Amino acid sequence: MTENSRPYGLSRRGLLSAAVAGGTVAAAAGCVGPGSTRGGRGSKGAPSDVLPPVSGRADAQISFAHWRAEDKKVLGSIIDDFTAGNRGSGVQQDISPAQDYQANALQRLKGGAVGDVLTAFRGAQFTDMLDAGLFTELSAQTFADAYLPQHSRGGRDDAGRLFGLPYQLVFLMPLANRDLLEKAGYADPPQDWDGYLDLCDKLKSRGKVPLAWPGAEPGNAGQLFNSMVMNNAPSDDACARIASGKAKVTDDWFLALLGQYAQLRPFVQENASGTQVEPAQQMFARGSAAMLSTGSYHMAAVRQLDAKFPIDLVPPITVDKGERPRYVGTHNATFILGVNAAGEHATTALRFVEYLSTPSVATRYANGTAQHLTVSGVTYENKDLRATEHWLKKRTMLAPRYQIEDIDMLNAVEGACADVLTGTSPDKAADAAQRVVDQRRRK
Repeated sequence: MTENSRPYGLSRRGLLSAAVAGGTVAAAAGCVGPGSTRGGRGSKGAPSDVLPPVSGRADAQISFAHWRAEDKKVLGSIIDDFTAGNRGSGVQQDISPAQDYQANALQRLKGGAVGDVLTAFRGAQFTDMLDAGLFTELSAQTFADAYLPQHSRGGRDDAGRLFGLPYQLVFLMPLANRDLLEKAGYADPPQDWDGYLDLCDKLKSRGKVPLAWPGAEPGNAGQLFNSMVMNNAPSDDACARIASGKAKVTDDWFLALLGQYAQLRPFVQENASGTQVEPAQQMFARGSAAMLSTGSYHMAAVRQLDAKFPIDLVPPITVDKGERPRYVGTHNATFILGVNAAGEHATTALRFVEYLSTPSVATRYANGTAQHLTVSGVTYENKDLRATEHWLKKRTMLAPRYQIEDIDMLNAVEGACADVLTGTSPDKAADAAQRVVDQRRRK
């Protein structure tokens, strides 16, 4: 997930502008191997042929491009078994840091030299890669039936055709040290905004940082936005409406959201805007911070830092006391697996994606990486996955931040929230963000 030591504002937009530039290149050219066809983009590109159901042996050397360095060992074991059963095949992991992958993957992968099997973040990156013709269509692949259908929409084009398979199901809401919350009097998480602020106040009075927030890394810092939006937004598509110009960051509901960010100022760590994700994880793991504002994708990382306490997911519920929330949490289906249209070994690439999609292999990956998955039939044995498995049945909102597919626009909207959290007035932050949104829409 995404996963930079700088404040929000113009410098952040400058850093991420590379991702926008990368998303405007022309469709990549290249062959995808005998009997296969090039991918294409729904309403924006020419119709693409469907890649035929996979047949034939996996017998080529391929590259698997992704950003999950923490998964390298588990994936390496899975790859060893795959290649042992497919003589002549090989899979080399090509791993980039999350921020680099977000900004540079399209340019690196479009030639097909790396990333026969590729991945994408849901939202802007997947859209940009699809527009550039990187993904081959997977609608005819029978192994796609192994995925829970409600979680596959992030890998489809505007016409509903399947180009990628979102593999991970992550809950984008704060991790919580359940022991510290119980000591603060909250064995059950607060169910309204006053309760959440009271929890934070009690934690602070006990000498704890209530919420560790990695403000120096936009991808991780922005995850809090999902929880803050889920019950403030007037409709599920409110962020998409901002992106389309049908709503504004200066609307009353968004100003109310920014006002709540202002109320969180006393409850994040000092120099929060300069905090990288690793120090925030360390604060949480050693118990000096009661909550980590990122999401379930960091459970394994904090366990590797020797965290021993029980972990739960405790998002801020922003409704008034006595009001029933529409959602109790947020989720995302991401780490979108696909086959590179510019690659030369489509059969082996498809066979590898098929292998990852089998329930037994998906179970190994899930428990080895502490990730919930979108593959049907996965058995969760990892204690943190079991402890949070109940969230799979709760009413959670598909992460709204990814409705804004223009990276500069998203940066401005989330940047307004971050600026308020670090001292800017809501009105000033909203006005500045709306100017950027308007500028991007005119382009």
